Amino acid sequence: MLTDRQLLILQVIIDDFIRSAQPVGSRSLSKKNEIQYSSATVRNEMSDLEEMGFIEKTHTSSGRVPSEKGYRFYVDHLLSPQALKQQDISQIHSIFAERIFEMENIVQRSAKILSELTNYTSIVLGPNHHENRVKQIQVVPISEGTAIAIIVTDTGHVESRRFSFPKDIKADDIEKMVRILNERLVGTSLMDMHDRLYKEIAIILKKHIANYDLMLKAFAEIMNIPVHDKLFFGGKMNMLNQPEFSDIEKLRLLMDMIEREENLYKLIRPSDGSGIQVKIGKENEVIAMENCSLITATFPIAGGQKGSLAILGPTRMEYSRVISLLTILSTDLSKALSSLYDKPPES
Repeated sequence: MLTDRQLLILQVIIDDFIRSAQPVGSRSLSKKNEIQYSSATVRNEMSDLEEMGFIEKTHTSSGRVPSEKGYRFYVDHLLSPQALKQQDISQIHSIFAERIFEMENIVQRSAKILSELTNYTSIVLGPNHHENRVKQIQVVPISEGTAIAIIVTDTGHVESRRFSFPKDIKADDIEKMVRILNERLVGTSLMDMHDRLYKEIAIILKKHIANYDLMLKAFAEIMNIPVHDKLFFGGKMNMLNQPEFSDIEKLRLLMDMIEREENLYKLIRPSDGSGIQVKIGKENEVIAMENCSLITATFPIAGGQKGSLAILGPTRMEYSRVISLLTILSTDLSKALSSLYDKPPES
């Protein structure tokens, strides 16, 4: 059990280190306005805090820095939400001020603004596409034997794929197939689209189009759309500006993990509940993130789905500010994405 004096000293050490990224010594700490104790008293208390594992020595300085245990205690017991500036709140609200009807546009802009407000890396996990339904299918020829297929869903999600088809297939047959696909697939979920193509539409195509099997194969490949959740990033390179990652090997490991995405997806995918979760250093269970903290906000979306917002930064991150930003943005994002899912399908 920490005394009130130890609690105060620990909080001031962590707040100071978050601001400066410099180890904190007893002499400089005793000069802080919040500290009314002598340098000797502060030194003794710091020694006790170190012995208990809340702070630790560095290799390059006689000062102390917070340990993972110290940050964990700070987040769980000493932190209070930071009051955001009106300018920050207005910047967040600006994402939703315009009439944006595409889910991916909203999510991407959210990630961008969040990274700009924090100078860390932001990650947004939008709702999965399992239940998205086909709204329109288009094919745009770009050369002989090559075209772009565009699939638009009811939530504004757009998939575009380049594909090839036999040169002897007539343009009229392509138009006819696109018309049949729109007649039969509009309103079908992406998850069911591939099965319907083979079980139902193939029979119809056989009656109306020569070489239908070649066309069917080409379209089946482009319609095999992955329905897993998609990660959107903002400020991927922001970690380059953090002094903790001046070590090239640490930075390489981290950037490689960000590019691969798989571990990040596992870390931020929606949990059973909603709200804020903070994982510090080794709690992330990924070697590349031993010097990082990940703060995640899980929020509900209409239809029983959930989304996640996350900030990846050094363990020396501004926890209070980040939590406040995630709280307000996740609330706005929940409302915006839910409204897209609640929209009646256009006829």
